[in-house]
Parts: sequence; C-alpha cells; structure tokens
Amino acid sequence: MRFKVILSTVKPNITDRVVDAAKEAGATGATIIPARGTGIKEAKTFFGLSLEAQTDIILFLVEEHTINQILEAVKEAGEFHKPGTGIAFVIPVEKIVGLESQMEKFKQDVQKRYL
Repeated sequence: MRFKVILSTVKPNITDRVVDAAKEAGATGATIIPARGTGIKEAKTFFGLSLEAQTDIILFLVEEHTINQILEAVKEAGEFHKPGTGIAFVIPVEKIVGLESQMEKFKQDVQKRYL
C-alpha cells in the first residue's frame, strides 16, 4: 500500500467543514495544527504590531488511490477558488510506523476494490 499526505491550510472557521468533506470523500481522519501566516499581501499593523492571520494546517494521511477525490472535496469545501481562502497540496510518504492496528482494514479495503 502507498500513502500520501494532503496538507491544507484554511481559516479556522472552515476547518470542520473541510475535514468533514474529506472524510466523506474517503479520508479516515485528520490532524489539525493551529498556525499563523502571511500571504502575498502584507499583514496589517496596529501600533507597530503585526496582525497576522490565524490559520489551521490540516494533515490527511491517505491511501494513494483516494488522493484525487479527497483533494477535490477539500478544494470545494474550502472554497479555494476565492482569493485568500487556503491551499492544499500532496506530499509523498516514504515510510510509516504506527499504523499496524489499521493495516488489516486497509488490506480489506484494497481486496474489496479488486474483487
């Protein structure tokens, strides 16, 4: 089995919507990391302090064959066609440890697809 990570950055108010859409499309879970960042436009300042936009980083570890439908679901739910709403991209995964308890389910899912 091959896995990849979909990494997405979104505004905190739509994180749940993006995670729910990804799960409906086949993701089995997500890791959410609160963050802050800047984009192409300068951050606003208030009395000399930068006001950087809060964002959430969402990580989905998914089987390679599910990438397209999950990525499309993330894109739609995150409304990435609108400026400044977020991004998503895919990162290859070389090795994994810690999924031993889930590997039997993954194997069964693969067998169902090819029978």
